[in-house]
Amino acid sequence: MDSFSLNTSFGNDTDYYEELSFSLFEIPVLIPVTIICIIMFFLGVAGNVTIILIFKRYKGMRTTVNMYLSSMALSDSLILLGLPSDLYRIWKYKPYVFGDFLCKFIFYLSETCTYSSILHITTLSVERYFAICFPLKAKATITKSRVKGIILLLWLCSLVTALPVLFLFGVEHRNGSLPEETSECKYIKEAARSGLLETMTWLSTLYFFLPVSCLVLLYGMICRKLWRTAHNLEGQHAPARERYHQQTIKMLAVVVLAFILCWLPLHVGRILFAQGSVGLYEISQYFEISQYFNLVSMLLFYLGASVNPILYNVMSQKYRKAVCTFLNQKQAWQSRASCRSDKASVEGMERSSFV
Repeated sequence: MDSFSLNTSFGNDTDYYEELSFSLFEIPVLIPVTIICIIMFFLGVAGNVTIILIFKRYKGMRTTVNMYLSSMALSDSLILLGLPSDLYRIWKYKPYVFGDFLCKFIFYLSETCTYSSILHITTLSVERYFAICFPLKAKATITKSRVKGIILLLWLCSLVTALPVLFLFGVEHRNGSLPEETSECKYIKEAARSGLLETMTWLSTLYFFLPVSCLVLLYGMICRKLWRTAHNLEGQHAPARERYHQQTIKMLAVVVLAFILCWLPLHVGRILFAQGSVGLYEISQYFEISQYFNLVSMLLFYLGASVNPILYNVMSQKYRKAVCTFLNQKQAWQSRASCRSDKASVEGMERSSFV
């Protein structure tokens, strides 16, 4: 589920909004947040689409690692599609004018892609562990066809486990009020009373903290292996192989760290809400504090979906070269198209003058 919608829906008594303006924040807060969101949206979508195009276009980039990363880029791009909806709801929380289907779909898409990104980064780390600690076995078992199958399985698992969200969220309005004035996209109270809300809260929490624990363990074992074998590699290509492993691990470790830091506040909020009597909103004692926590969680959540292309550029020299080649070819194509257009225009003028 998208960060802001989930936190406000999972923790707030929406009756409280009846006493507030339909906007959740003041204009001095809304304007800079809107600018930040617009920048993240366009940079994130452009960056993730570029990742997909580069990994698809250049054979040298079609490694099993990059297959996972390109699938993650697709997931991050879809997550960012929920940003305009969240931004709209910050400016105008109610009435929700986009209908019940879009309300459910945005929640479902965001939750699916959140699960997918977590599963991808965990599976990729497991693959790197086997590639470094058991290289001979990994070379025989980790093939591109198998990775494609694993990626499809990860997406299928994410799609299935997020299905309850379709029954948990929808458009409702307060009894005794006009739907066109007070309709909200939020969790359905009957579904919440049935226990589905709490179940999905804990499911999403497990989806985050179990993989994080696994990632910490895996990278600990990988670092220990690299440290022990740093001076024992043999063969002509041993130094290059060691450098490749170290560069890959550094890049993935930074990606994992960014993932944890950006998504941790969202899941902390979910845990505190799931505690019920010790929830975030009782701890804060002030509605404003909880809303600003939600806002920061939202910004970090979408930052996590848009920052990976920047990290790849910083950490991977091979990726930087591929991006430069891709952009240069694009500029050359645009230049040729412009020249053809200018030439056609000149020829047309000459024919016109001759006639």
